[in-house]
Amino acid sequence: MATRRSESMQENRLKLIAAARKAFAEKGYAAASMDELTADAGLTRGALYHSFGDKRGLLAAVVEQIDTEMAARAKEIGVRAGSDWQGLLAEGASYIEMALNPEVQRIVLLDGPAALGDPSQWPSQNTCLQVTKSTVERLIAQGILKPLDAEATARLLSGAALNAALWIAASKNPQSVLPRAVEAFQALASGLLVERS
Repeated sequence: MATRRSESMQENRLKLIAAARKAFAEKGYAAASMDELTADAGLTRGALYHSFGDKRGLLAAVVEQIDTEMAARAKEIGVRAGSDWQGLLAEGASYIEMALNPEVQRIVLLDGPAALGDPSQWPSQNTCLQVTKSTVERLIAQGILKPLDAEATARLLSGAALNAALWIAASKNPQSVLPRAVEAFQALASGLLVERS
């Protein structure tokens, strides 16, 4: 009985996240009606409050889902790049490029920070940071990157990619900002390379 109830609660949670993701993408967080999105999920406001506490809690769950998908996609692109160094550059560039996706723009990069605060404090961003830190540690151990503090380096690289994505999302012409942002990110990252004589 308890297992069935737990499965039902998880199912309701997933329905609410899916309905909210659609509503937040189409209307924006502020304009999305809790009554409409719970009706779209076939649930009540009570289910929303029970699972997420409030609309802000639901937004946090949607942001975490999308941000996790973004991180997985960036990692997949990084793995295909060949080396740890090329992977680090590819992951950063792909994260920045995802700012062109309207759903990512609106929910993660515009509404997310406005309603949830500093993105660098989100749990999903912390997971990305730890992956970047591991890559930086490997690159330092391989003698590819300067022997700097790995956490500081990872935080600066992650912050640069995030801020580039935020810039693109807030820009009037995201397509024109993208190549400049990626080029600057790659130049910034390249400054961490050990100088070869």
